Amino acid sequence: MSDKQSNNAYWSANMRIISISLVIWALVSFGFGILLRPMLSGIAVGGTDLGFWFAQQGSILVFLGIIFYYAWRMNRLDREHGVDEE
Repeated sequence: MSDKQSNNAYWSANMRIISISLVIWALVSFGFGILLRPMLSGIAVGGTDLGFWFAQQGSILVFLGIIFYYAWRMNRLDREHGVDEE
């Protein structure tokens, strides 16, 4: 594979990971916390309804999970394409 093809494959995979992460983040923070909150109000979590929990804590926890997943996945992708730091 040529350098240009390798670079394109690397950035394509990188953009796919970023796009999926942003969609998950938007779905959890905006979707579950705001748009779908009335539907989630009947489910109790920690003394409050699930929609409120997603708006206040759940979206932050999911965001932190996405950050750790992105770092792990990018390290693996870097190793696959030979651009890792080690």
